[in-house]
Amino acid sequence: MTTAHHVADRPGGSEPGTPVGGDTVGAATSLLDAYEPGRARFFASPTRTLLAHGVRAEVPHGTAPVAQRVAETLAARVLAGDEAPVVVGAVPFDQGAPAALAVPEAVRWAPPLAEDPLIALPAAAPGAARWDVRPVPEPAGYGAAVAEAVARMQRGDFAKVVLARTLELSSDRDLDLPALLQRLARRDPAGYTFALPTGPGRTLLGASPELLVSRRGGTLVANPLAGSTPRSADLAEDVRRAAALLQSEKDLHEHAVVVDAVREALAPYCRTLHVPERPTLVRTAAMWHLSTTVTGEPADPAVSALELASALHPTPAVCGTPTATARGVIGELEPFDRGFFTGMVGWGDANGDGEWVVTIRCAEAEERTLRLYAGAGVVAQSSPEAETAETGAKFQTFLQAVGVDQ
Repeated sequence: MTTAHHVADRPGGSEPGTPVGGDTVGAATSLLDAYEPGRARFFASPTRTLLAHGVRAEVPHGTAPVAQRVAETLAARVLAGDEAPVVVGAVPFDQGAPAALAVPEAVRWAPPLAEDPLIALPAAAPGAARWDVRPVPEPAGYGAAVAEAVARMQRGDFAKVVLARTLELSSDRDLDLPALLQRLARRDPAGYTFALPTGPGRTLLGASPELLVSRRGGTLVANPLAGSTPRSADLAEDVRRAAALLQSEKDLHEHAVVVDAVREALAPYCRTLHVPERPTLVRTAAMWHLSTTVTGEPADPAVSALELASALHPTPAVCGTPTATARGVIGELEPFDRGFFTGMVGWGDANGDGEWVVTIRCAEAEERTLRLYAGAGVVAQSSPEAETAETGAKFQTFLQAVGVDQ
């Protein structure tokens, strides 16, 4: 087969808002194939595929808001003569913690992975590595934390909290991150797939289904997801689960809480804002999710995608409500630091356009170790068994990618 690779490649950036025309066969998958751990930053969305190399400038840590520090870094690169610089990277759950954001030396852009016919080719199966799996906390401990949160909500202390747990996977051989990224991307090519360094020897990678916010010119889009159920390999059962999710009083309430919070956070920034009355469904290979696509027009054309994302983060979909109370409960009941999990990952340019995704269905890799994260929204109607099962289903995205049968 002859393939045509139509890829924009310019030092310091390119024109992310300009579609790449022509035959798309091989364009996006060529960027996926070119990913190198530690040296590259990869991000794929339903609108484009990005591969960045090198570091021209790092966004410094500081007390100023992250969106301000990013804007100042990009403005400095424009003054230095860079053509259309972009910043790529991740912001942690705690926006006051150090981020992993950089202006690359070169960025290559291509159409979405889902538009590349070659993405349908299967990825290589996982190798025969031996994995030791350690849950933190143990499932029983996680269930007890859910029960404690439910008891507090039934007393009226707060309305919702998202509680997470982790799996620490240790291999008997070095991790093959490019192969792992291939399996994640080819399993859900219409989602948001990413891999980028977060520190010396550390890589954040994942396949998130959830757009926090994007901005392109005068249009912003947010796509909150909340309320979910595992997929089934049986078609009839899969359809039954999807239909049940659309009728679930508990899940619809959980979703409405998140959508209301998104509306409230975005309204001060918008001239117009459209919020559908009822959610629809989106699916990944592992899960069904209730989804609402919110669209709007910024009142100030200078407001950036990252500024909008920072106003939204953390939504009740990853934290809870009221936010401050939920964060306190998370700090009390989760026996680990979330780090970049439930933060945001993406890109932004000097014009303020960009895409920022909720960092879920992710893992942090270091040498021979993967730390997987999964969370579930806990409300007063929740049960420890159901939330433990939901987080277990969410782990499947990564467990299947590395070949762990659990």
